[in-house]
Amino acid sequence: MQLGSIFLIFAVVVLIGIFLYAPFTARKRRTRVSETLEVSALKAERDRVINSLQELDFDHNLGKIPPEDYPDQRTQLIQKGADILRKLDELTSGFTLESNVESRIEQAAAAVRADLSAKVEPIDDDDLESMIAARRKEHKSKSAGFCPKCGKPVLVSDKFCPSCGKSL
Repeated sequence: MQLGSIFLIFAVVVLIGIFLYAPFTARKRRTRVSETLEVSALKAERDRVINSLQELDFDHNLGKIPPEDYPDQRTQLIQKGADILRKLDELTSGFTLESNVESRIEQAAAAVRADLSAKVEPIDDDDLESMIAARRKEHKSKSAGFCPKCGKPVLVSDKFCPSCGKSL
């Protein structure tokens, strides 16, 4: 046999092997897709429950919902939300990538919060009062009131109103 025919037979065998192995990979992909769709549906339902809860609270504050019905409706919505969150936790416990991403986001947010809290230095009350007084003095020296003709604000240095041109 020639070397070319051996390579051709080997290539055909590899292609047949890939063709026969494809259904096994597709089944894994389908289960992941169905799990992802279920997680997505649960997250959408969670958002709907949260919106319903916010609307219920808003309607109660406006007096649209009788006070005796409000606690029962709120309890039902909270229970429904808790059930959805339990199902989400069961499904997403297998997704290590998503939990890893969430933990990295939480770590980054905590680091930013720590940086912000470290940069802020407390200001003494006396320093704050002196800063406020200086700001008020600066503001009073700039403003001369309002134009008697048009009512727009004018500065001390203005000889004419910047809006209407009236002599001050």
